[in-house]
Amino acid sequence: MRVDQAAQCQRQRAKLTRQRQGLGLVGIRRRGVPLAERLGKIIARIENAEVPVGSLDITFYRDDLSTLGPKPVVQEKEIGFEIEDKNIVLCDDVLFTGRTTRAALDALFSHGRPQRVQLCVLIDRGHREIPVEATFVGRNVQTTMNEVIEVKLQEVDNAEKVLLMEK
Repeated sequence: MRVDQAAQCQRQRAKLTRQRQGLGLVGIRRRGVPLAERLGKIIARIENAEVPVGSLDITFYRDDLSTLGPKPVVQEKEIGFEIEDKNIVLCDDVLFTGRTTRAALDALFSHGRPQRVQLCVLIDRGHREIPVEATFVGRNVQTTMNEVIEVKLQEVDNAEKVLLMEK
C-alpha cells in the first residue's frame, strides 16, 4: 500500500469514527459480513465503545434471482439491531455494477428507515449499471469486462488475498 493510499484509509477511518454516534455496520452476506465485523472492531478499539454490527441476506431482493438456480440458499438471520434513525454503513467486498447494492438497500429498508445509509467497499472496480457510489473505498481497480475480482477472506475462504482474473 502506498503512502497516499494509507493516508486515504486513515481519513476514511477517522470520518467513520466521528460518525460513531448512532452508527451501525451491516455486512452484505457473504464477504461483506467479515469486513463489517473487522471494521467494527477497529472503530471500537479507537473509540473505546462498541458499534453494532449485523448481516444482511439479499438473496430474495436480487434482480437476477432466476439465474441463481432452483433453490437459492437463504440465511434466516436478522440484522441483529434496530436500524431506525441510525447511520448505517453497508459493507461489501467488491462494487461492480451496483445491482448488489440496490438489492441491499431494498433488503435494508424492509427492516426500517435509517437516518442515513453509506456504502463501504474494499474494491471499487467501476462499470456501474445503476447510479451507485461508495462513500468509503479501500482501493479503486480499473478492470475490463473480461476480468473478475475475487476477494478471499480468512473468515470465509481460509485465505487473505484479492485476485484479478480473466473470465
